[in-house]
Amino acid sequence: MKHEKSLLSLIWGLFVVLGITYAITTPVFEASDELWHYPMIQHLANGNSLPVQVFDPAEAGLWKQEASQPPLYYYLGAALTFWIDTSDMEQVRWLNPHVDNGVLTPDGNRNLAIHDPAASQWQGTLLAVHIVRIASVFLGALTVFLTYLIAKETIPNRPEIALGAAAFNAFMPMFIFISGAVNNDNLALPLASLAVLLMIRAVTQPVNSGQTIRKWLLLGVVIGLAILTKEGTFGLLPLAWGTIFIAQWQQISGKSSIPNPQTQIFKDLLQALGKSLAYFALMLIPVVAIAGWWYWRNLQLYGDWLGWSAFIAVLGERAQPASLAQLWDERVGFMMSYWGLFGGVNVAMASWIYAVLNTTLVVSMVGFVVFALQKIKGLGLKIKATGINLQSFIITLLDFVIENFGLVVCLLFSGAVVYGLIQWATTTWSSQGRLVFTAISTLNVLFAIGLVGWLKNKRLARWTIGILAGFMLAIAVSTPFIWVQPAYRPETYAMPRTYIPRQVRINDTEMADFGGIIRLVDVAIEPTELGTLTIQPGDYVDIRLTWETLAPLDRNWSVFVHLNDPVLGVPIAQRDMYTGQGLRPTSLLQVGEMIENYYRLSVPTTAVAPAQLAVTVGLYDFETGERLKLPNGQDAITLGILTLKNKEGEYPNATAVNFGNEIALVGYELSPRRTEAGNTVDLVLYWEAQRPLTENYTFFAQVVGEDTTRWGSNDLAPPEGTFTWQPDEVYEVHMPITLPPDTPPDVYPIHLGAYTRTDDGGFQRLQLVTEDGRITQNDFLLLTKIRVD
Repeated sequence: MKHEKSLLSLIWGLFVVLGITYAITTPVFEASDELWHYPMIQHLANGNSLPVQVFDPAEAGLWKQEASQPPLYYYLGAALTFWIDTSDMEQVRWLNPHVDNGVLTPDGNRNLAIHDPAASQWQGTLLAVHIVRIASVFLGALTVFLTYLIAKETIPNRPEIALGAAAFNAFMPMFIFISGAVNNDNLALPLASLAVLLMIRAVTQPVNSGQTIRKWLLLGVVIGLAILTKEGTFGLLPLAWGTIFIAQWQQISGKSSIPNPQTQIFKDLLQALGKSLAYFALMLIPVVAIAGWWYWRNLQLYGDWLGWSAFIAVLGERAQPASLAQLWDERVGFMMSYWGLFGGVNVAMASWIYAVLNTTLVVSMVGFVVFALQKIKGLGLKIKATGINLQSFIITLLDFVIENFGLVVCLLFSGAVVYGLIQWATTTWSSQGRLVFTAISTLNVLFAIGLVGWLKNKRLARWTIGILAGFMLAIAVSTPFIWVQPAYRPETYAMPRTYIPRQVRINDTEMADFGGIIRLVDVAIEPTELGTLTIQPGDYVDIRLTWETLAPLDRNWSVFVHLNDPVLGVPIAQRDMYTGQGLRPTSLLQVGEMIENYYRLSVPTTAVAPAQLAVTVGLYDFETGERLKLPNGQDAITLGILTLKNKEGEYPNATAVNFGNEIALVGYELSPRRTEAGNTVDLVLYWEAQRPLTENYTFFAQVVGEDTTRWGSNDLAPPEGTFTWQPDEVYEVHMPITLPPDTPPDVYPIHLGAYTRTDDGGFQRLQLVTEDGRITQNDFLLLTKIRVD
């Protein structure tokens, strides 16, 4: 292609500019896991030895689970920043205790950390983070260049595919975001890509026998560095052995075309196998020398050479392994975090962007199938031409692998990384698309091939690549300024103005003074049902509060907004956050400053109705639990009363909670909701079969304390057997729960669910299914609460 090198330079240069822009504009510690990655770097930069990963999350240190990660990237970051005084990190790494991590909220509170506007971005900890970020951008630039080279080796004479793969990599918003952050992926990716390139070239550009040892030792060095950076690169090892075998077969056979069918094929295969094992053992020498000590250390410390036991203990795991069906249901979030889901996985682009990118991915997958079928058709013709016998079949197949070795490596490495993530995600909450970035180069090569590799019209192929690359570039340029930066500005989040809120003025200003230091001066409340103060279960309530600071605030007071149930004396819905939508704690406010805050409270779909809910507001210290007092001695002010009415339906407390697409809870009754220890509460459930049932389900209802103690329970299997239930018919099930006489006074949730017995004597619970059909990890429903006096 004309101007190929110029276009590659342009792509590379644009990526560097974009990466530095993301690195500078994204607030420090607001990138994925940077809160934990950077403390590892600082710890090593201060001359400390590697920390030991403890199994208690509360004692895990500032690095959390990252102490279980191989350390090469952290050592590199420490080498770049050891000269910087980062003693201010405790002040700079100021965490938001209320952050909605991984949740897209309309009212903000998405910031992982608090950012003091007076802090200098180019000194102390902030300087160190920015230096590591910018260094990481250049590591990302290396990955982009390697993607181009891999594509050139994989599909020679198709420069538009090589440039397209590089451009898709360079302009993917999530890749740029991670490249501009402190994250060990940034070193693992170019190392993995370089290893893949070396393996492909070992076959497509064979060397003379005198260079063979040097070639495999170099590959071992690169793989050793990769697995000393990230364990997700272990898939390179079996791929390396396969590469060595193919290279040895290629050398022994002496040519890539089909040899004489009378060749002693099996003798040659055994010779290639023996040599490949010997060279693989040679290649492992630098791998073990570079990275072996780390895995031996894991074995000594944790009894687990990968260190996964400690990692999972801190990271946390699913209540039960996820099925493939559940992982498939998590595909929306997975793809969002592949293309671009920023901050604490809670800052998204416009939904139509994901739709466009996902559509192009589907088109690419279909195109790749067409491309693959074209290749397979050619293989079939060669097999037919050489005759049907085992020897010629093996030789033809090996020849096909050699001719398409780059494609084979890209498929195998991408598949290994995706498979590894699937295995990991079944145990942990790791359904994030960015976690397959270890194979980002090969994935983008396959993406470009699928889009245009099958096209015979080269001009159409170039236009297709160019249009998509231009679209991705436009999105990449817009992202920092349209989505990322605004997410960390309080003014971005305002109460929706699509309706006129019901104003609740605070007439007696003295009665709205909290501790004499901050005053509530204005309130607006608006339920979803316009013109009334009536809501239903499942609705939300929008509340706007305006505060005025009366005196210097040297503590950070959290605001709570509750919808209190008078029977239980506790909130059924609440929202807690720092002022300024979580971005401007009270210690940053100036005397006399007025600040407006917006809150959205969601009423549980299973809330008991009818009820009168009090909207109450107050402030408290998150660290101590201390509340600010009003002049009347109270620690909260009531802003108004909302009427919670029943949903329209045939059954009390009508709801629609889907259990495993088998049965649905359509209503319930609970009486009384406030009782004494030793008494019995009557629970009536209304169930509806979703389809003809083939299992007998047992229902359980449990009164559970904070320490998971069951203070009352009932397991009941309908005597007629649920397999007799007919779809669309509702069945009434009575489940009284008796509380022991020693039940401590408190408010307790009722857990509700259904299960079947398994052949091994255990049980399998039904998991909840969302309204849009997604299987959740939850295998019980928090129905409602009761108070025990």
